[in-house]
Amino acid sequence: MIGLILAGGIGSRFWPLSRRRRPKQLLDLLGGGSLVAATARRIEPLCGAERTWVCTTEALAAAVAAELPGLDASRILGEPSGRNTAPAIGWAVRTMPEAARREVIAVMPSDHWVADEDAFREALSRGAAAVERGDHDVVTVGIAPAWPETGYGYLELEAPAEPLSVARGAPGGVEPVLRFTEKPDAETAARFKASGRHFWNAGIFLFRGTVLLDLYREHLPELAAGIERLAADDLGADRRREIYAGLESVSIDYGLMERLDSIGCVVADCGWNDIGSWGLLAEALPADGDGNRTVGDTFAVDARDNLLFADEGAVAVIGVEGLAVVRTGDSVLVVPRERAQDVREVVERLVARGRLDLL
Repeated sequence: MIGLILAGGIGSRFWPLSRRRRPKQLLDLLGGGSLVAATARRIEPLCGAERTWVCTTEALAAAVAAELPGLDASRILGEPSGRNTAPAIGWAVRTMPEAARREVIAVMPSDHWVADEDAFREALSRGAAAVERGDHDVVTVGIAPAWPETGYGYLELEAPAEPLSVARGAPGGVEPVLRFTEKPDAETAARFKASGRHFWNAGIFLFRGTVLLDLYREHLPELAAGIERLAADDLGADRRREIYAGLESVSIDYGLMERLDSIGCVVADCGWNDIGSWGLLAEALPADGDGNRTVGDTFAVDARDNLLFADEGAVAVIGVEGLAVVRTGDSVLVVPRERAQDVREVVERLVARGRLDLL
């Protein structure tokens, strides 16, 4: 299959460590290199470097290339501006050679963490096989909910599905998706978790590139037309930026997936974590005897269930519980772990105050 890695986000919920010039996907949060490099290594057995593409921004293209020295620079695509995932995916697929567009493409974020990479690759292989057979136009990857998360989208299946790692070698493994539900309230999320039919949407999709572009023409005609204009060979850089800036800013979930009738889901039991906040990073780190997760030079006295992260200097806490405490060279963040999703509000206030030095 073809691998398409999305690496253009700004990671605002990982402030103060994630900054515009070095966002989350370029950081080494768990050891072993940056998240984007880990993503590329994870899919290499399926795609190989010669069949892997990356969609990032013009501003981040050089930094991404430095993290992926084995990838030809021609397959690192820099968006002129950020317009959400539907334009990014459509433009990247249309930019590929026609032969690549006819193949099965697996598109995935660059900033996720996977504990069982074999199970992850098996799930992708099952999904790709379903697309090749024509069972579904699009196959997505679902994750059994570990808790009633309100910050994720959910996939509702017709019947409870068994994670593939539990039944490896069984045929099929792809179930029809009845509907998408984005970010439910707490009561609904609890009901979804208990149902056995609802799974977290991992934001990973498989499709033939030509089919995806046909679906854009049917459901997102203005965006499809803009992407075709961008494919013209005689466009100058300024005109390309102008057209791209005018594309509809919409996620592929809202813009396309929720409108489709033929979507399949392969459920992966692979230790997936989207590392979407400091609280979720804590879930991926080992805990000490008091439940504290730590990175860097940290000290905890009579403290429990905290995330302590020292990028520079040291962090010390006494008598506190359930906090995320993050120190960088110029900033300190203290937030209850259950409110870690709200860190982006700090970023919004910094933008409003013109504090570009902290962004």
